[in-house]
Amino acid sequence: MKKFMTILAAAMLAATGMQGKTIVVYFSAMGTTKNAAQVLAKEQNAVLWEIEPAERYTAADLDWRNKQSRSSLEMADPAARPTIKQCTNIQPYDTIYVGFPIWWGICPRIIDSWLENNLEQLESKTLIPFATSGGSGIEQSETYLKKTYPSLHWQKGLLLNKM
Repeated sequence: MKKFMTILAAAMLAATGMQGKTIVVYFSAMGTTKNAAQVLAKEQNAVLWEIEPAERYTAADLDWRNKQSRSSLEMADPAARPTIKQCTNIQPYDTIYVGFPIWWGICPRIIDSWLENNLEQLESKTLIPFATSGGSGIEQSETYLKKTYPSLHWQKGLLLNKM
């Protein structure tokens, strides 16, 4: 799988002519996306940065079967923007991989928080979403991100399961 991901990522970079500094920015609630981000950062010789919520998600917060859990409430509210612990300076980077687990078919609302906190700086960058998922594809997330942030330069996304 690592070899396949490397070939796929290299092909994407070559096809889009991307050069310059790269950073892998990710949110991971249970560690799965973190593992994928670490592999991707190593393969792309990129800096790694974790989007950390100001308040960590507990197992109860992540219970998708409970309609009153924190994650369920956030995903039911398109305006929800969980607070981020701190942001990184993305100015030096040309290419930004944005990683997340797929929740309710799309990226978690904390990704919106991060994008909106950095929106002005991101307009000159190339963004490549990547996701981990227990069963969903990345297509709905790609559509959501392109529609919600049309001023950003999005590339085709990667689904990186079983890293």
